[in-house]
Amino acid sequence: MSKFQKTTLATALLLVTAQSSAAGFQVSEHSASGLGRAFAGEAAVADNASVLARNPAAMSRFKQAEFSIVGSYVAPDVNVEGVTDGSPLHGNDPSRLNADDIVHSAFVPAAYFIQPINDKFAVGLGLFSTYGVATEFEKDYAAGTAAGTTDLMTFNINPSVSFKATEQLSLGLGLNATYGTATVERYQGDLAGNTPWSPAGTPVDTTFFEMEGDTWGFGWNAGVLFEFNEANRIGLAYRSQVDMEFEGEFTGVPTRGATVDAGLDLPLPATAEFSGYHALNEKIAISYSVLWTQWSKFKELKAVKADDGSELFKKSETFDDNLRYSIGAEYTIDQLVLRAGFAYDESAGKTTLSIPESDRFWYTAGATYNVSPALSLDLGIAYIYSSEVEFEEEAGFVYGLKSSGDAIIASAQANYRF
Repeated sequence: MSKFQKTTLATALLLVTAQSSAAGFQVSEHSASGLGRAFAGEAAVADNASVLARNPAAMSRFKQAEFSIVGSYVAPDVNVEGVTDGSPLHGNDPSRLNADDIVHSAFVPAAYFIQPINDKFAVGLGLFSTYGVATEFEKDYAAGTAAGTTDLMTFNINPSVSFKATEQLSLGLGLNATYGTATVERYQGDLAGNTPWSPAGTPVDTTFFEMEGDTWGFGWNAGVLFEFNEANRIGLAYRSQVDMEFEGEFTGVPTRGATVDAGLDLPLPATAEFSGYHALNEKIAISYSVLWTQWSKFKELKAVKADDGSELFKKSETFDDNLRYSIGAEYTIDQLVLRAGFAYDESAGKTTLSIPESDRFWYTAGATYNVSPALSLDLGIAYIYSSEVEFEEEAGFVYGLKSSGDAIIASAQANYRF
């Protein structure tokens, strides 16, 4: 049903369906080195070119060109369990609402390049994802009009420039071109055979609606880096909201089965990060970050007809701005750097079947091996624990549910300087 343009870029991006390992549908998997310290200090550390994903001002620290390529594998385990069955149709059995492994595993790639121009200016290019989620329930799930499939993928192309204003102060600015695809599918579930549009005997896995679309959105990012000395620095970075106006096709009950052109608007929220890095001696360094995300801008998922703007479906979301706190440490032994980190990621909003939101706790470790002055290799691994949350979902009937889960992330990265 989708009429996506079959460009080389769109085909390659099918590998970048990210997962909800961070709050809301944010993607944090920007580097293996950062993962090892729970992404603490990301706007200030600048140990390889992946700093482009967080603070363009930090490019001023690079004295030679550097290329970094990253691959992260996200393996989540998110489950939903019924608590109360709001439907009187099937004996009030909450177990009908149980669903396991609703978030799929995925591979998330990224790449970065930084080129110093002179002792004042540097330019760079980052290719990475900032937001994404993929949840999928069985087609015969009882609360089908609220569950089904929700799949958002984004890929960000981010050219940047930095300027070293003084020996201590650097400034950076970047532009963001974000490509996104979105798929939303819902099924009739317990409403099948019990509504005017659904005659008796209608299977519960009958489609209620489905929509697919893609779009480009544009924004900007900026950063500041202040270096007290070689061992101590702080960074502040901001990334603007990107408004994604998806255009695609919609088919379902609201259109009596006809396929119509439709649109769905989705804001990718703005973020701001404060980071610090402090080398206590030649072997030990600590880093920290506070990351703010403006989730309050995400209020609903709503599709409208392209020709007259009439509403096809609407799902309200209750999200608030959130904070993520992280701290990390590094220990250097000759050519080897060992890392560990911890992060607390506040829940961004009310838990729903499509976005199973909760507080998250990150426990991470990693290492860098400096093969030569030109080549270094990074590995990182994280265990993410999500708090159990009870919530209600309305899908014709009101259901009581609870969700729980965890995730493993493993990342590998290569950095080459020339």
